Amino acid sequence: MSSPLHIGCQGWAEPSWVGNFFTKDARRENYLPQYASVFNAVEGNTTFYALPSEEIVQRWCTYAPADLRFCFKFPMAISHDLRLREAVSKTAEFFARVAPLGKRLGPFFLQVHQSFGWKELPAMEAHLRALPKVFSYVVEVRHPDFFDEGTGEQAVNQLLGDLGMERVNFDTRGLFAAKADTETVRAAQRKKPRVPVRFTAIGRSPFVRFVGDPVVEKNTALLTEWADWVALWITEGRTPWFFAHHPDDRHAPAVARLFQQLLHERSPQVPAPAVWPAEREAAARGEQLDLL
Repeated sequence: MSSPLHIGCQGWAEPSWVGNFFTKDARRENYLPQYASVFNAVEGNTTFYALPSEEIVQRWCTYAPADLRFCFKFPMAISHDLRLREAVSKTAEFFARVAPLGKRLGPFFLQVHQSFGWKELPAMEAHLRALPKVFSYVVEVRHPDFFDEGTGEQAVNQLLGDLGMERVNFDTRGLFAAKADTETVRAAQRKKPRVPVRFTAIGRSPFVRFVGDPVVEKNTALLTEWADWVALWITEGRTPWFFAHHPDDRHAPAVARLFQQLLHERSPQVPAPAVWPAEREAAARGEQLDLL
C-alpha cells in the first residue's frame, strides 16, 4: 500500500536502536535497510556538519531501497558561516556529492541561523533563486521577524510560494513543556529555538519537524493536533512530510509510530505503522520485546 505521507526520524544510524528498533545483531550496514523497512523518509542532518565522502554516498546507494527519500540539510558553511552569500561553489559541491542518490533525494532542507532576520531576506532570495530547479527545497526560519503575523512573515511565505518551496513547520512545544530534570532535556532546550508553532502549507508538500516531550505518551495531544492538520492536507491532495525528534534519539521511532497511528485512524489511506525489525525478530523467536 503506497502512502500519501513521507515520515521518518532525524537520522537512521542510531546505535541505541539496536535490540529495540533494530534487530539484536544489527551491524551498521544493516541500519539503513532496517530503518527503511519501517519509514519512507529520513532527515540527513549529518551534511549540516560535513559532507559525506564519495564512498559513504555509494554505500547509501547500495543499502537504501528505491522508495526511501533522503532530506539532506544544507551545510552549516553555507547557511550559517556564509549566511547564503557567495556560496555558489560550496552549494554546487554539496549537490554534486549527494547526486548519486538520484530519485532517492527528497527536498533539500535549508535552516538559516536564528539571527538571520528580515534585513537579510534579499540574501536568501538571491540564494534560493539560483538553486537548481531539478531539486525541491524547504526552508526553516527562526528569527522573530518571520513570526510577526505581519510584514516579515508574509514576505518570507510569499517568497517561498513564488519559488515553489515550503516553509518548515517546527514544533518544539512538547520539548519546552517538559521538566528540565535530565541533562538530555536541558541540552535539547538549550539548543532548540522556542519559536511559535505554525501550520503552514504553501504548496503541495508541507513539511513538519516535531520535537517532543521525553515521555512519548505525553506527546499524544500535540500529535493528535498534527494528525488532524496532516489528514486535512492529504484530503486537499497534498503529500506531507513529517519528521519525529526526541531529546533522546533512542525514542524518536516511538514518537513517529504514535503520530502515524493517530493519522492512520483519521486517514485510512495512510498505512498503519509498520512492525519494527526487532519486533519481527522477537516474534520469530517467540519472545516478548521490551518496547521503547
